[in-house]
Amino acid sequence: MKAMILAAGRGERLRPLTDTVPKPLVPVLGKPLIIYHIEKLAALGIVDIVINHAWLGHKLVETLGDGGAFGVNIRYSAEETALETGGGIKRALPLLCEGESDAPFLVINGDVFIDALPPLSPLAEGALAHLWLVPNPEQHPNGDFALVDNRVHELGGTKYTFSGMGIYHPKLFNDMPEGAFALAPLLRTQMSQGRVSGAMFKGLWCDVGTLSRLQALESRLQNNG
Repeated sequence: MKAMILAAGRGERLRPLTDTVPKPLVPVLGKPLIIYHIEKLAALGIVDIVINHAWLGHKLVETLGDGGAFGVNIRYSAEETALETGGGIKRALPLLCEGESDAPFLVINGDVFIDALPPLSPLAEGALAHLWLVPNPEQHPNGDFALVDNRVHELGGTKYTFSGMGIYHPKLFNDMPEGAFALAPLLRTQMSQGRVSGAMFKGLWCDVGTLSRLQALESRLQNNG
């Protein structure tokens, strides 16, 4: 399985840190956030990684190179301006699907911290996506989607927050045009047809979206040793 790390966001709420580095290079206890992802992917044997970039993207390339230092193969999907999540994945499909045109791939937001990757398995029959949800954090109390019998729904039941981690089938993007578009509306369309499976993510998860959350994460990691 190949993986994509979404790294094109501007990171406005992490300024002034993101005035000089792209958000995924913001350090957590001295290590750039994105390197935690790369190391976890490599440990699972996922070595073909695509990273999209826009704002200060050249610094990602300069820092990570071809991935050889981490035991992986990194390729980059450059965006002149950020294409949002859906558009960014669509732009990267030629890299993600090269040689295995129908193989699902893992996507992770570059601005979240996790202590471990979730268990990865093939998509369920008929599914075009699999999402991991987390308990609602303080900054997002109403959640995004419901999870019923391992299927994700827009409505019904308790809503949880989308973690920014998912497995997607290339066919999910077949009818979408090139250019910027959000992923959530596309997923909602497939949810209504029962084509999005899901699970709760059990590990430590943090959306490192603000300076205060970054500081709280570092304190938590230090206290946990």
